[in-house]
Amino acid sequence: MATNMSDRNEDTTDVLNDLIRINHDRIAGYERAIKESKDLDVDLKGVFSRMGEESTLYVSELNEEVVKLGGEPATGTTNSGKIYRAWMDVKATFTGKDREAILGSCEFGEDAAQKAYKTALESDDLTPETRQLVTNQKTSLKASHDLIKRYRDMHDEVK
Repeated sequence: MATNMSDRNEDTTDVLNDLIRINHDRIAGYERAIKESKDLDVDLKGVFSRMGEESTLYVSELNEEVVKLGGEPATGTTNSGKIYRAWMDVKATFTGKDREAILGSCEFGEDAAQKAYKTALESDDLTPETRQLVTNQKTSLKASHDLIKRYRDMHDEVK
């Protein structure tokens, strides 16, 4: 029985570490977005900064869960992860420094984060408490995704 619990904890740790990595990617993606948007938009810089801070909080919460399970929290990005590598792609694909390109890249990254959280929630490896934490984070990230989409849609309407 101990082996089963140990295996389950390891599987849960793997799932949570993938979410830690996608949040690290998200932080790096928004740092890049802030840098790329230079003087374009103060409002966007504020939004991007808040979203990076949101992921910093999520990493902290997920790290606590991993440690509780006896695991070692991930420190890297999805280069070493299993779920989605999209934020790394976002960082590589900033094709222009205009608002539309930056928002489009951020929306793509937010879509990837939603997929990563959906995949995690489909896992049978989460305890009820951990599942609730992941669900809460996914819900909040969905609101962030929708905000980025609204900004992008507003930009499309102005054209």
